[in-house]
Amino acid sequence: MLKKEIQNDAVEALKKGNSFLSGVLRMLSASIISKEKEKRYKISIENKDMPEEELLEKSELSDQEIIQIIFSEIKKRRDAIVLYIQGKRQELAQKEEKEIEALQKYLPKQLSEEEIKKIAAESIEITGAKELKDMGKVMQDLNSKIGGRVEGSQLSKAVKELLSK
Repeated sequence: MLKKEIQNDAVEALKKGNSFLSGVLRMLSASIISKEKEKRYKISIENKDMPEEELLEKSELSDQEIIQIIFSEIKKRRDAIVLYIQGKRQELAQKEEKEIEALQKYLPKQLSEEEIKKIAAESIEITGAKELKDMGKVMQDLNSKIGGRVEGSQLSKAVKELLSK
């Protein structure tokens, strides 16, 4: 499981004295734990009499959900890089770049732009989408097919491009 791998790597980095990597992975672990708590709270509201062990089990995040958290963390860092560059803080922008590299290790192999467009074109054909207002149907179909192998912004960009033609 991806969560366990991240936690083990954080401990290993700490043992090796790599405070940078252990810090990045601890931040990621904190985000994962926070999302699990949110999920556990929602489940507990719906099922007030659920035993605690079952609640803990059902609130564990899947690898797919963890991949979405990693994408979110990468996006936060990309946004920060833009701001650091605008503020002429190159050293901080480089630190964020290194953090992105560390996080990308936990993502599945990403699809190329050509592969994304090919799969998006197939989904457009399958869903019968003709214009931009049909984008939701296409994205839903694509998310079930691609799942974590491409960032959401890249996916929506490809779909918009194809639907605009």
